[in-house]
Amino acid sequence: MSRARWPEVATAVFFHAHPDDESISTAGTMMLASRAGHRVVLVTATDGALGEASPDSVPAGSNLAAVRAVELSRAAEVIGVDRVVMLGYPDSGMEGASSNEVAGCFWQTPVDEAAQRLADVLIEERADVLTIYDSHGNYGHPDHIQVHRVGAKAAEMVDVGRVYESTMNRDHLRALVDEASFAEIDVGEDLEARREEIRESKMGTPAAMITHGVDVSSVIDLKRSALAEHRSQITEESFFMALPPEAFVAAFGTEWFVRHGSAGGGPPYSDDLFGSDDSITGPENP
Repeated sequence: MSRARWPEVATAVFFHAHPDDESISTAGTMMLASRAGHRVVLVTATDGALGEASPDSVPAGSNLAAVRAVELSRAAEVIGVDRVVMLGYPDSGMEGASSNEVAGCFWQTPVDEAAQRLADVLIEERADVLTIYDSHGNYGHPDHIQVHRVGAKAAEMVDVGRVYESTMNRDHLRALVDEASFAEIDVGEDLEARREEIRESKMGTPAAMITHGVDVSSVIDLKRSALAEHRSQITEESFFMALPPEAFVAAFGTEWFVRHGSAGGGPPYSDDLFGSDDSITGPENP
């Protein structure tokens, strides 16, 4: 499906594991792409049924999967998504949970099978750009790792022009936990223990391996609004909502990506997933 030159308006497919992952990881990039005139398609792999629901978030007669589907639709509207596709695989649960072994969950689904379903969307949309996750799913969640595997395979099947791995900047994250503004947050746990956990963790990707950093500070309020639509998972008391405005910008004002297959990166980072070096052009990138 590879094309020598893309049309004036490109199509980007953002592939995520659960409802709310899109708002946390790539909402700002999606908003900027939409505002630039590109087509933005959101594909979510699982139903999110094993998320830890806040009290009273699931009405009588409903279930968490149905609630999260509605929340996703509302968040997508805030972001400016043109199309939402839910593949509907059962949520696999956190790493090490017994639910990881349940037949039919996303983690247990053969990669080729799930990749074909995603490839069908990529073909239908004539996708120019695809985002997935880094190889360890940012923090080891089975469904996130599976998004990387399935997304990479689908891109190979369809020959998408550009594939990016959504990630966290590990070095930036470690620096942030020592900022004074983060010390003011009551997260209901030992702050210093949490800081030490982040310092020692392998979450995200080292700064030297990252290729793209998209400044989304101009749409940060909308990104926060999109997050707030996922009320079953993100309450007013959650870490995301408890962050003071300046700290929220510091933590989420840049969205980080690694060009899939890249040998390395590091600053200065490109801020354009629709860059001209692959002839992907858009209304603001002639």
